[in-house]
Amino acid sequence: MKQLIIAEKPSVAQDIAKALGGFTKTGDYFESDDYVLSSAIGHLLELAVPEEYDVKRGKWSFTHLPMIPPHFALNPIERTQERLRLLTRLIKRKDVTGLVNACDAGREGELIFRYVVQHALGAKQKPVRRLWLQSMTATAIRDGFAHLRTDQEMLPLADAARCRSEADWLIGINGTRAMTAFNSKEGGFYKTPVGRVQTPTLAIMVERESRIRAFVSRDYWEVEGEFQCVAGTYRGRWFDEKFKKAQDDQLGEHARAERVWDKAKADALRKKCLGQHGTVEEESKPKTEACPMLYDLTSLQREANGRFGFSAKNTLGLAQALYEKHKALTYPRTDSRHLPEDYIGTVKETLASMAGTPYATFAGAIIKNGWVHPNKRIFNNAKVSDHFAIIPTGAAPKNLSEPEQKIYDLVTKRFLAIFYPSAEYNITTRITRIEQEAFKTEGKVLVTPGWLAVYGKESQETREEAGEAVTLPPLEKNERVWAKDVEVKAKATQPPPRFTEATLLTAMEGAGKLIEDEELREAMSERGLGTPATRAATIEGLLAEEYLHRNGRELQPTAKAFSLLFALEQLKVDEIRSPELTGEWEFKLKEMEQGRLGRDEFMNHIMDRTREMVERIKTGEFADPDFGTLQTPCPRCGAKIHEGYKHFTCENCDYKLWKVVASRQWETSEIDELLSKRQIGPLQGFRSKMGRPFAAMIKLKDDHMPEFDFGQSDADADGEEVDFSTQEALGTCPKCGARVFEHGMAYVCEKAVGAVKNCDFRSGKIILQQEVARGDMQKLLATGKTDLLKGFISNKTRRKFSAYLVRDPATGKVGFEFEPRNPKAAPKAGAKPAAAKAAEPAPAKSGAGAAKADAANEPVAKKAAAKKPVAKKTASATKKVPAGTQSAGAGGTAAKAAPKKAAAKKPAAKKPAAKKAE
Repeated sequence: MKQLIIAEKPSVAQDIAKALGGFTKTGDYFESDDYVLSSAIGHLLELAVPEEYDVKRGKWSFTHLPMIPPHFALNPIERTQERLRLLTRLIKRKDVTGLVNACDAGREGELIFRYVVQHALGAKQKPVRRLWLQSMTATAIRDGFAHLRTDQEMLPLADAARCRSEADWLIGINGTRAMTAFNSKEGGFYKTPVGRVQTPTLAIMVERESRIRAFVSRDYWEVEGEFQCVAGTYRGRWFDEKFKKAQDDQLGEHARAERVWDKAKADALRKKCLGQHGTVEEESKPKTEACPMLYDLTSLQREANGRFGFSAKNTLGLAQALYEKHKALTYPRTDSRHLPEDYIGTVKETLASMAGTPYATFAGAIIKNGWVHPNKRIFNNAKVSDHFAIIPTGAAPKNLSEPEQKIYDLVTKRFLAIFYPSAEYNITTRITRIEQEAFKTEGKVLVTPGWLAVYGKESQETREEAGEAVTLPPLEKNERVWAKDVEVKAKATQPPPRFTEATLLTAMEGAGKLIEDEELREAMSERGLGTPATRAATIEGLLAEEYLHRNGRELQPTAKAFSLLFALEQLKVDEIRSPELTGEWEFKLKEMEQGRLGRDEFMNHIMDRTREMVERIKTGEFADPDFGTLQTPCPRCGAKIHEGYKHFTCENCDYKLWKVVASRQWETSEIDELLSKRQIGPLQGFRSKMGRPFAAMIKLKDDHMPEFDFGQSDADADGEEVDFSTQEALGTCPKCGARVFEHGMAYVCEKAVGAVKNCDFRSGKIILQQEVARGDMQKLLATGKTDLLKGFISNKTRRKFSAYLVRDPATGKVGFEFEPRNPKAAPKAGAKPAAAKAAEPAPAKSGAGAAKADAANEPVAKKAAAKKPVAKKTASATKKVPAGTQSAGAGGTAAKAAPKKAAAKKPAAKKPAAKKAE
């Protein structure tokens, strides 16, 4: 008889096998005389959604809410189904008489194990014991197996894990569907996602953006003097020695001792001090600066975003690759910045393994000087929960990409620097008094670099840019100085900065500070909003749902975000608008973990809150607000247009525009552009009645109402010549050598439009939801290949993929070229090489046909695949599409080439290409 050990991830299973010894590996599991050993790959199961998303059946209406299932079913996660099947098979083995839960020592690790066992055994049970590890050394693992915990001891933690998961489901599912039903009451379908973590995060951003929009800048002046002494010159800034922060409530946070709010006063100070002599007081004191702590995931994401502009998602992916693929870093999804206390030996081994690497000098110095020793700032069991800090493993990575190398360097340098002594500075504060007016000068001189030596010139440059490295000329005893120059500098107060991913991660981590209740604030202090492993996904989710936009490194909430937070406030749905709900949950879940609160009591409370929330949304009403006035007047009568909750409405006539069109909410700047220029786009983010995304241009008709414009699939239906005289050509046509211009939703040859068409070159501005920018097309025409584009989304699998757009030099067709993949097992004799599919033509269906099929949901479009190949009737594809291939289309949605024997019907291209945007 054997015990089955289930770890949370393969690397832990490998460590356990090495520590216990005697295992033989078979596929994805190990086996010895006493144990079978395998692992999950993180979460393998998730709570099932009650039904598939289906608008037509009305399942997102209030009729079906609240959704409180009698029990919570589990669904396998598609990408890890194979591993789930393996674990299920091992659990059910007759010779397996007991289970050892070796998943991570925390709430989520407990949940992963419990869900797998529930899925495999249902109501049946096998004895369970718990391995509880905070360190992964061989000694710690063996000691953990000698002191396995009983299942009874772990039941409170298991209850807390299930309650967190089920409560998130109840609030998220019911909140999202109730708000969707509320916003869709007047027709259409306006999906409105909310959640316990994402909505308070959004609220933090909307509050910041509201402050930015309401900010009124105020002018102020600073007075700077240049002072001459025997040894040279130095500069100082005037300050009010009598300043007190609270002396001017009107200035609030903008009050500073060095700011002068009256230009006349600043000029008077200059006149008073210029050319005068004065005295100097100086104080110098030493200061030490310790190295920042080791990285957890959030601090690593912040640093990578601030230094390299990497998104939180990208940093997590890079760190995960360095952990899984290259074995160069320890587990990255951690919220600890400390190491276990028994890791001193492991650290020394890791440092020794760096011999012969670029880090050898620093690692050698640490070992030689004995700098690795017990230190609670580094080694602290009380600060290690599920995982410890991210550190290098000692394995020398090879063939890292440039971004991977940057992340590896960040982690490795921090790991080395943490053991170095503190940096030592001399901090000098010099007060120069001229005619009873005080000027302050501060100098900072590095005496001993300490840990900064690991960063070398890189650290020095960073500090110089921040104005920290200021060396002052020395003064003689009782020396008087001369105000050689005095300058008045005009400045203005600035609004608070917008969030970047780095600062948003900090805000999420410290969100507990926003809670007034001291008990709840304390409960949330260790976690914040989300976890290190989920915060990147939360930010990406807000971006995907169009609640946020990226502007360079800044994140900016959209009109959709403001509308959501306004509605939640008016409907008094505070539980999903404030971090307080998370604080309340954390307090109660900790009580449950300690056996002081029962699972049923907690869940009954959550169900009651869910019912109350749905009822408030269902019965809630509020007066239509006036969010502001558009810059562009009404196109019908010239009066002002006001922005309300659901419409843009003229104050004088009956002109009204919906704020949400095809599930996409307008920004006020977009409506202003549409009304002033009478067209805008192409814009992405629209969804058809079938829920499929599409892009389109929008233009105003003669009655000033908007309609979709998907471009012409057969050039211009009216046959009129197109005037390209105001445009600059992008390049030469790969088919006929004429010029290529922008036209509607496509890049077209000038001979492919107008009354007489002598060419059919046309390529979409958006292909499979990837925008093809003007610069991309210019490079394609000039060199035959774009840079790697990473935003294509397969119509078949709905998965994102990356590819180059390439031009066939023989035919002029535009197609895909994919990055080379690492070869797998050698093919069998006679098998065709996989590399033959290196490049494929891009999708053939034109923008008009593709977008109409989704947006208009018309029968003609639905049957397009059964007609003659679209390529024969449109200018967006070549006349002949080989079977099984695709070519580049103007709209960028995919359709397979039609069968040769398809029935000949009227081409869809002859229907109007524009569809009213309702």
